[in-house]
Amino acid sequence: MTIAETSVERAGATRRIAGALAWVGLLLAAACALGALIAGPGYRLGIWGLGAGFRILSWTTGLASLAALVSLVATTVAIRRGTRRFVAIGAAGLAVGIATAGPPLYFYREATRLPNIHDISTDTANPPQFVAILPLRKGARNSLDYNATVAEQQKRAYPDIAPPLLDVPPAQAFAQAERVAREMGWDIVAAVPQELRIEATATTLMFGFKDDVVIRIAPHGAGSRLDIRSVSRLGSSDIGTNAKRIRTFVAKMKSLQSPA
Repeated sequence: MTIAETSVERAGATRRIAGALAWVGLLLAAACALGALIAGPGYRLGIWGLGAGFRILSWTTGLASLAALVSLVATTVAIRRGTRRFVAIGAAGLAVGIATAGPPLYFYREATRLPNIHDISTDTANPPQFVAILPLRKGARNSLDYNATVAEQQKRAYPDIAPPLLDVPPAQAFAQAERVAREMGWDIVAAVPQELRIEATATTLMFGFKDDVVIRIAPHGAGSRLDIRSVSRLGSSDIGTNAKRIRTFVAKMKSLQSPA
């Protein structure tokens, strides 16, 4: 065999390896994506427990990271060898692997960075109190006790969480708050205009975790002050979910105050 023939044979072998790696990366990434997508719904449907759902998510995250790495290697080799088909397959595997592993890795990072709390309120001195939702929280792992330690941890982690002051009278602020709560997809448990109090339950998308929300409106000068509290029923840490929910709600309320 001549040197030229040997070179051609090696190039062919390299392309075959790149192709095999590209397909392995893509198929593994696709399988992980499917596993990640069913981890939460499987728990919600009672097919497996919460621990099993989290283990599935953990396994798929690790394997998706591996799939992304394999796909990256395959794509790099395919680019060097000018094999467009395998470049596309490798790039697809890389994209699916990153999309699958990225969100769980982000939440893991947030869990290590944020405090171990699950009760967030715009008023840390006198948080709004639940009334109608209390029966729904029977058996919940998390209590509704709010103390100074939680307040201090919240202030350090989420210094921007504060009660918005609205340029509308309390009755109008109440109507706007109920409207925004419904737009955000919360299940309204109680809306009591006489007490300017709204209670609702928000359900997370993947695992269907229940977080309870209470909104309190009070007169403030010619306008209103709004306080909102969001509490998880399950999990010692909410990984920032309740704070994000409050920020979104407050932003929507403030947008209603702006002139069109």
